[in-house]
This record gives sequence, C-alpha cells and structure tokens, in this order.
Amino acid sequence: MPQSSPISDISVVIPVHNGGVAFKRCLKAMAQLHPQPREIIVVSNGDTDESWLAAKQSGFIVIRLPTAGGPAVARNIGARAAKGKYLLFIDADVEVKPMTIAQVSAIFQQEPTLAAIMGSYDDEPGDPNFLSQYRNLLHHHTHQASCSDVSSFWAGCGAIDRKIFLAMGGFNERYRKPCIEDIELGYRLKQAGYTSKLCKDIQVKHLKSWTMFSLLKTDIFYRALPWTSLILANRHINNELNLKLENRISACLIYGLILSVLAIVWSGIIGFWLTIIFALSLIFLNRSLYRLFYSRHGLRFSIKAICWHWFYYLYSSMAFASGYIWYEFKCSPFLQAIIKVTP
Repeated sequence: MPQSSPISDISVVIPVHNGGVAFKRCLKAMAQLHPQPREIIVVSNGDTDESWLAAKQSGFIVIRLPTAGGPAVARNIGARAAKGKYLLFIDADVEVKPMTIAQVSAIFQQEPTLAAIMGSYDDEPGDPNFLSQYRNLLHHHTHQASCSDVSSFWAGCGAIDRKIFLAMGGFNERYRKPCIEDIELGYRLKQAGYTSKLCKDIQVKHLKSWTMFSLLKTDIFYRALPWTSLILANRHINNELNLKLENRISACLIYGLILSVLAIVWSGIIGFWLTIIFALSLIFLNRSLYRLFYSRHGLRFSIKAICWHWFYYLYSSMAFASGYIWYEFKCSPFLQAIIKVTP
C-alpha cells in the first residue's frame, strides 16, 4: 500500500461485489489519501469480475469470500480483521477526497466521546446521466440540510469506534442485500446511549450510475419498506434526514395535488386554484433542494428533477403505507393465532 506519514489509527473497510470501473476509481482515490490509514481492507464479496485482483495489485489487504453474502456480512468480516482503533466504511462506488482520513481523525480527536460519525456525498456526482445527477444531489442535500446530531449511520462514508462496533454486534446480517443495515445500526447505537454525528464537511463523490429500474427497486424494496418496519418496531420517527417534518408534510401534499388536478374536471376554477396552492406549497417546502438543482444544472434539469422528486414522495409514501399495513397485519394477534394453528 502506498505510504504517507503520519499514518492514522484508522482501518478502512470496503466491501465489493463486481465493482467494475467505479471500484478502480475508488482504489485510485484510496492511494491518494494523506495521511494514509493504518490499513485498507477490501472484502471481495463473491465477485466474479476480479475486483479482488485490482485491490491486491494496489497493495491493499484482500479478504475473499466464496459467495455473495451481502455488504453487512462483508463489512463485519473486514471489521473483525481490522487492527485500527476506528473503522472507516467506504462503499466500492465512492471516491474519497485526499483529506478524508485527516478529517475523520481530527473529529475523533476533538470529540473523543463520539461513537460514530458519517459524511455526505458531494454536489458533483460522478455519473453524468440525469437520474444519477438527480438522485445523488438529492442524497447530498438530505445530509447537508439535516441536523448534526443523528440517530442513524451511513456506511457509504461512515466511521465508528471499533470496540463499540464489535460490542454492538456489527451490522445486522439478516439484511442480505445493500439495504438499511447502516441505519439499523445507528438506531441501536442511539438506544444504547452512544452519540453519532453527521459531519457535513466530510464529503465523498458517488460514482454510481442510476437507471429508472435500479432507482425504484432500491428506493422501494431496499429502503422504504424495510425502513418502515424499522420505524414501526421502534415506534418512533426521528425528525432528521429523509424523515424531516417538511418531507412528511410534502408526502401528504402530493395527494392533495393529485386530487386537486382531478377536481379540475368537476369543479373547474376551484380545482385549478387548489392545484396551484398545493404545487406552490411543495415548492416552498423544498425550495433549498430546488435551488440546488437549479444552481447545478439550470432550469430544464430542475423542472425534470422536481417532477421526479414529487414522484419520489408519491411512491415512497405508498411504500410506507403498504409496509405499515403489512407490519400491523403480521403482528396482529389474529394472524399470530392463525399461524400457530396452521399445520
């Protein structure tokens, strides 16, 4: 591994499954870190494109798993093998900045009582296609607009005290796909009395190329539905990140907007003015995000991105409602009684 002094007491853990070109950019950025971490551990999660070989040729520690067990499993294995006081988890499609290690080290030195910290995507996503720009700018804004005291964790670029991580049992390995295993860990840290902090100055570049299919599948099946179950199990909604109050209000306003558009057919002018009111309310509540869209890519992109954002509120809220119904039905005494008597 390329050397640069001083070496910090941070172990970087990167899970990878067929990382492709993005992973090679991730590795290249790792070699440019200053200072260098204590070690960089790449856990090859059953990949078939020789991603592990690229990591080995870069001089990093490689742990090969024969089958893909999911990033939660891979990160836990890497964490157990690590020797640093702190673990820094980085996704295989993320490009760190040269000063990332220095930033993480400085924060833990300044605030030694912190158990974990998390960063943010930057506002210059690596892939140029529209959905990648839209989705990653949305993620960037979500972190930048949130409070610093969080009850979540983020494995895209997140650091944690290794002893605390192991004591908490690491990531929940029942999540077999890239899911909400990091959020769930953050919830457990909070419940155990540990403090986590969102550090907005620690920014990394996301290289992922989103398609409509991958975006909807991830947002609905790997985010909204499992996150709904987690929220209901904890019986508490935190006013942070995606769950901020203005986002929840916006999700409700979307249905008002849809109904007001339909009302134009029956009530004409009343439906029209209601549509204007709901649309302006949505724009007002999300104005800082829409300013970001405009500042990065102009008016045409912004209009298209706003439409997608409203669609996001629609399908996410529908997924939440579906998850709520399923959770309550699954947990109902009536269903439990049926399960017990069914042969």
